[in-house]
Amino acid sequence: VELLATYAIFMAEFYLGILLLWVLLFVAAWAMLGKRAVGLFRAVREPTLLAFATASSEAAYPKTLAQLEKFGCSNRVASFVLPLGYSFNLDGSMMYCTFAVLFIAQAYGIELSAGQQLTMLLILMVTSKGMAGVPRASLVVIAATLSQFNIPEAGLLLLLGVDHFLDMARSATNVIGNSVATAAVSAWDGQLRTEDEVNADLRQAAGNGAS
Repeated sequence: VELLATYAIFMAEFYLGILLLWVLLFVAAWAMLGKRAVGLFRAVREPTLLAFATASSEAAYPKTLAQLEKFGCSNRVASFVLPLGYSFNLDGSMMYCTFAVLFIAQAYGIELSAGQQLTMLLILMVTSKGMAGVPRASLVVIAATLSQFNIPEAGLLLLLGVDHFLDMARSATNVIGNSVATAAVSAWDGQLRTEDEVNADLRQAAGNGAS
C-alpha cells in the first residue's frame, strides 16, 4: 500500500505540473492569437486525445497537421514548423524526464543541490532534442542523464510500472505545444487566415462537394 501511495503521489504531482504547463501554453497562445486561442485548443482536441490514448505524438501527427490547416494555418508553415517542433519543441518530454530523474534520485535517497538540478535542466534541454515521439522513448534520455549524476541506472526499473501512464500526458503535451508554436509562427508570418476566411473556404469546399 505504501508503495502504491508513493507512485500515486508521483503521478499526481506530474499531472499537476502538466496541467500548469497547459495553462501557460494557453496564456501564451492568448497573448499571440487573442480569442482565437480558444478555437486553436478546440481544433487540436482530437489529435491531443489520440496522442494521449496511444502515448505517441507521432501517431497524432497527420491529424494535428490537418486540424491546424483547418484552423487557418498555411500548409507551407505548418508542414515545416510542426515536424521541426516534433524534434526540438518537446515540452512534455522535457517535463517527464525531469520528474523521472528526480523521482529516481529521491527513491535512492540522493540529494541534488540547486546547482545540480539546474545543470540537469540544461542537460535535458539538449539531450531531449530529437527524441522520438513513441512510447518508452524517454527512458533512453533518462538513462543517459542518470549516469551524469551518479544515480544508479537500475532505477529505471522503478518507472516501468507507471511509464505508460506518464507517457500519455507527455505525448498529449507535445501536441499542444507544437500546435501553439505552429499557430504563432503562422501569425508572425502573416499567413494565419482569419475566421471569416476559414469559414468561406469551408463553405466553398462544401459547395464543391455538393456539385
